[in-house]
Amino acid sequence: MKDCSVTEGIDAHRVRPSIEGGFRELGYSGPVSIKAYGDQKRTPDHLLQALSSTGVAVVHIRSESTCTLMYKDMVKWREDNLPPATMMIITNQMLDVFHWDLARLQQRTRYDLFLAYSVKPRAELYVATREVWLWEKLLLGTTTSTSADTAGELSSGFHCKSCSLDYQSVKSFKEHFFTENHAHNEVLYPQPTQLLSVTFNWGKNYAATPENATAKIHVFWDMFDCPIPGGYDPRRVRPSLEGAFKKLGYSGPVSITAYGDHKQTSDVHLQALSTTGIDVAHVIPEKIFSLMYDDLMDWQDDNPAPAIIMLISDEPVDFLGDILALLQQQQKYNLFWAYSFRPREMSIMLTSAEWLWDRLLAGNQQTNLLKLLVSECSGSIESVVGSTRTFYCKLCYFKCKRLDKFMKHLSSQKHISVVKVIYEQFEERERSWLEILQGRHITIDQTVEDIAGCD
Repeated sequence: MKDCSVTEGIDAHRVRPSIEGGFRELGYSGPVSIKAYGDQKRTPDHLLQALSSTGVAVVHIRSESTCTLMYKDMVKWREDNLPPATMMIITNQMLDVFHWDLARLQQRTRYDLFLAYSVKPRAELYVATREVWLWEKLLLGTTTSTSADTAGELSSGFHCKSCSLDYQSVKSFKEHFFTENHAHNEVLYPQPTQLLSVTFNWGKNYAATPENATAKIHVFWDMFDCPIPGGYDPRRVRPSLEGAFKKLGYSGPVSITAYGDHKQTSDVHLQALSTTGIDVAHVIPEKIFSLMYDDLMDWQDDNPAPAIIMLISDEPVDFLGDILALLQQQQKYNLFWAYSFRPREMSIMLTSAEWLWDRLLAGNQQTNLLKLLVSECSGSIESVVGSTRTFYCKLCYFKCKRLDKFMKHLSSQKHISVVKVIYEQFEERERSWLEILQGRHITIDQTVEDIAGCD
């Protein structure tokens, strides 16, 4: 209520019908419960009475603890009300306080989520919302009609979080704030001010659920960050991945695309990857994530959930993290992640499994070696995984089935010209940004000199 108050001139009796009216316009007609949090010592009696009389539960909490207690109650409500269900948060603190942990919660268990604020967040949110309103505009919008009888049935009480006490009248609620017991509790037993992350300890590898056990898995492999280790047989990559998946109960079909500068990859490695059913995609470092993103969007269009996306890279959070977090909230994909070193901090992406790249490749070594020997002896490596996969040049939109044709393309004048144009475009963008930054520095320096009177 501090961020989104009932502004002067607006009848507090409108709060519930305005919120319900907003829901009804979008087709939501289920029962609505509302809690209003704030330092209610400062809230006028008539406003508290109006809220309570329309079924809004009024909660007293000191301002610095409001978000923490709201979130705690929100998590408890989720536990007691399984989907399908709808949550609405009315606050200006979504970006700074709620959105990281809530985005991870929503990736595991999705609720329809609504947001209202009096000040628009300064940056894009990772939390997927069904609708967003400006608070004052919502209050002045369409309302539902509430009869006198219904209003009586909706009448709600008042709760003091500091003392865990309930009251039925504004008078007794306000008198409580001046009691010795209340003052004692607020001073000696203050409520926490830092939001307690519910998902902070989520990080282990989870066994497959029945709906995902046989789902398709696509692997997006960044060979710049996670190359094939020296002396490692490239034919073991696929069985190593599949072995790790099967340990967790995943047995669905696996497709893999290996992105890298394949002018630098040996022909032996390229042929080995291709003959074990791995698509080979040539990119340059500056374009890998934009091209990977395009492929990911195309893949998810053709493969709705339940399905699994795996990223093998050290940097997907910086370039794809927000996209994948939103995608998982909207369509409920499972996400796997492998990296060459552990991230410094927990990702916004909620994963179902994570591995260190070298340990993932080292797993099931004896089993994988046996599979290779059996395949070689029977001459059936390709029959195990399907036909030889495709070689792509993502920069030129070129593809073929033969390695010699692929390498010839990478050496062609057409390919060299395309790469040259791409780098020229990058250099032009860098020059433009440098000019902008230099212009800002000049302005700042001149202002400082004017203020300080410096020579």
